Amino acid sequence: MFYQFYELNHAALQPARLYADAVRMLYTNPLNPLTHTSWGRSVAATAELFERTTRRYSKPQFGLTKTVVDWKSVDVTEKTVWSRPFCNLLRFERAVPADRRPDPKLLIVAPMSGHYATLLRGTVEAMLPHADVHITDWVDARMVPLSDGSFDLDDYIDYIVDMLHALGPDTHVMAVCQPSVPVLAAVALMETRGDPFVPSTMTLMGGPIDTRRNPTAVNLLAEEKGIDWFRDNVVMQAPWPVPGFGRDVYPGFLQLSGFMSMNLDRHIIAHKDFFMHLVKHDGDNAEKHRDFYDEYMAVMDLTAEFYLQTVDTVFVRHALPKGEMTHRGVAVDPSAIRNVALFTVEGENDDISGLGQTQAAHDLCVNIPADRHAHYMQPAVGHYGVFNGSRFRSEIVPRIVDFITSYGRQTRVAVKPKLVRTAKK
Repeated sequence: MFYQFYELNHAALQPARLYADAVRMLYTNPLNPLTHTSWGRSVAATAELFERTTRRYSKPQFGLTKTVVDWKSVDVTEKTVWSRPFCNLLRFERAVPADRRPDPKLLIVAPMSGHYATLLRGTVEAMLPHADVHITDWVDARMVPLSDGSFDLDDYIDYIVDMLHALGPDTHVMAVCQPSVPVLAAVALMETRGDPFVPSTMTLMGGPIDTRRNPTAVNLLAEEKGIDWFRDNVVMQAPWPVPGFGRDVYPGFLQLSGFMSMNLDRHIIAHKDFFMHLVKHDGDNAEKHRDFYDEYMAVMDLTAEFYLQTVDTVFVRHALPKGEMTHRGVAVDPSAIRNVALFTVEGENDDISGLGQTQAAHDLCVNIPADRHAHYMQPAVGHYGVFNGSRFRSEIVPRIVDFITSYGRQTRVAVKPKLVRTAKK
């Protein structure tokens, strides 16, 4: 019933939000003399702060309409090129000349961990000048009717394989944070089967491949509580009248609460500063706050079966690095990967995926030739700095571009049916 009470609370606050919005408009109207006073701006700021902290934030848009290719500005069109009940594959089609040499096809696998794929807007924008970019746009579980079935970690892996098939050969895959494990598993399964659509390169960024290395607070919580605690305390039914009414989900608002509690003092200070920016009529800094929190506060629900299987597999049992992970009864063997170049990226101050957790992929993929392994640790960035921000654009993107352009299909070694080594457990 907790989810229902949460929805009831939102509904009960709707009149207060409408009143606060009306007050804000009154005290920001240039025809109102009080608008130009500190007192009037304080009233408007208080009203806006209340409205923003109690509203439900809708799914943001990517809004990427332009990029620069070959030093020229070109139009970008967002298209859905593949669709399933729980995910749409978006392509950012660039208006480049038909006779131009094609750029690498890049599949960015966005995290399915509470935020929408638009959290990677900066990632997409930074890669657009260099690649034909596609991204997974995961669907809010509460918006998927029960009639569309369930969705767990095995289904997630199947989706990745199907998308790689849809994109065709010589695709490059980039996993940001949570998808690192299912992407590595998908590639391992494809190599085991001799799949011709295995990607040319695999870039894993800030992902929890082996959370036993430098465990963070997130990792320790999962180990301490165990899977039964999560099943009993965070799984709820989607409330009426959403399309997914009755579906067992892990609510996005719980995930957001967890994210914010990790740096609660920083968020409190940010909102206090926002209030002062409004009072001082500092529109630029106030707008930056709005842009960030419009994205950060927009969250989606996850299916309970996906959430619980992920927590159990990745954070409780450490199944992948122990060699115990399976997909529909078939063992996931990273040592089967021979023909995919592997690049891992970590942030020095990452408090979600600790140092070494992503790099652990290299110890599992022992049959990739040595010259096709690469690792980079970005100094002075946290988790989000691994895939967004100025250091990402200036330091990490050039390395990713260089890596994926160096290992296209023409440089791939022939498939060998037998393995020489097995991964260390």
